Amino acid sequence: MSTDETFTKTEAAYRLLRRDILTTRLMPGAPLKLSALRTNYGVGWTPLREALSRLEAERLVTAISNRGFAVAPVSRDELEDLARSRMVVELPLLRESMEKGGSDWEAAVVTAHYRLSRCKIAADDPSDEAVDAWDEMHEAFHDALLSASTSRWLLRFRSTISDQLRRHHRFLGLAPTLRAAAGMTDGYEEAVAALREAMALEHHTALMEAALDRDMERAEALMTAHIGYTLHVYVHSKDYGEKRRTARTGSLKARPAAE
Repeated sequence: MSTDETFTKTEAAYRLLRRDILTTRLMPGAPLKLSALRTNYGVGWTPLREALSRLEAERLVTAISNRGFAVAPVSRDELEDLARSRMVVELPLLRESMEKGGSDWEAAVVTAHYRLSRCKIAADDPSDEAVDAWDEMHEAFHDALLSASTSRWLLRFRSTISDQLRRHHRFLGLAPTLRAAAGMTDGYEEAVAALREAMALEHHTALMEAALDRDMERAEALMTAHIGYTLHVYVHSKDYGEKRRTARTGSLKARPAAE
């Protein structure tokens, strides 16, 4: 196999694995067995190992001593840390982009907002296709907002943080909320309402308008609130889960020992 062919296969394996990790089709903490991956993705041992090594460097995969690889775990602590980190990195990028952005930047922001507006949110359409489409357009909207910034390192840090936040949001907030809604179980309404608020177009419209008006104070306040929505969804989803567990435990305790 030529060097170019190996690189192409490695790149293909890397992109496929990365996509499935970010969308949590490969679940956080799941073992990544080379034999299964080779069958599922149709690539050889060498491209797989090289792809996994790249993903480990991005902290999307962890290497387990004598046990191979696993998808990197997620946690509330890391979600909170990522949200704080996003605030530190993204607010300066937004300010610089608003200061330097011209007509091309404005057109890109408006176009990205329009494309996002055409997507259904997960609360209305929980299919993988709809969730993936919204996720892609949402990321494109934020990319457009920051695209006039010239700080390459901050943009690189921002991209890393964004990738990690996307999978944390999907696994800790989106997935359990949608499962609760699908089951139509009591008490799920608050979790779904939090999800609907987090994904609402109105927040993005207000952010776009503040950015285009070069209203720094309002744009930063809106972005700060926007960054907090992911944690907000998780908290409501977690609260709902705890209520369900308490209710089940309580009903078991209330049942007579013998009938």
